[in-house]
Amino acid sequence: MATKEKQKPFADSIAILQQEITECRRCPRLVEWREQIARDKVKRFQADDYWGRPVPSLGNAAARLLIIGLAPAAHGGNRTGRIFTGDRSGDWLYRALHRAGFANQPTSVNRDDGLQLMDCYITAMAHCAPPDNKPLPAEIDNCRPYLLQEIDYLKNLRVVVALGQLAFQAALQSFPYETAKKPKFAHGAEVDLSGGIRLIASYHPSQRNTFTGMLTEAMFDAIFTRAREIITPIDCQKMNSGDRR
Repeated sequence: MATKEKQKPFADSIAILQQEITECRRCPRLVEWREQIARDKVKRFQADDYWGRPVPSLGNAAARLLIIGLAPAAHGGNRTGRIFTGDRSGDWLYRALHRAGFANQPTSVNRDDGLQLMDCYITAMAHCAPPDNKPLPAEIDNCRPYLLQEIDYLKNLRVVVALGQLAFQAALQSFPYETAKKPKFAHGAEVDLSGGIRLIASYHPSQRNTFTGMLTEAMFDAIFTRAREIITPIDCQKMNSGDRR
């Protein structure tokens, strides 16, 4: 009970922070773009009521796994209002999370589809959909305080998964790491961060990577299987030995 009472202020703080994120207008270029997309839409989503605002993170303060992405897709999170929801990158992510036991279902279609994350928190370097999926360095800097506040609230963190090189760099900037040299990005690379936290690098599940075969489902699954092994090593040892009680 004491643990739950201790976590409650952080849960409240995260909820307040997410509300603040959804009201942010720090980046004029992104404000104009996200709102224009929400007005103009595309033919296949003409009937949808677009979110058209910064997309909040997803998860709770007790999570031991933090996933850092780049930014919402124009007709994904910017449309649905939920991170990695309504686009192909999200299809890949939630399938992998479900298989690793971090989500209750393998799909994320809209905010009311029943999806629940388990021991997992998903955020992004930029919370607004950018033109060409490329936020400017200054826009990432404007969003960076939100990421730092989230990290401060997530007191149980054991693993950070960075989706793509930019997210990997953002993680290294946000946590002290244990090596003398700055670690290099590579799919599956691991870095020891301060406080006993492990950073795992992954290719981003963008269509450019998944359509070309640079990232396969087996490769992506391996990232979250590894995260699960770090977070719950005893359970994973039982599964590997055939003891599934």
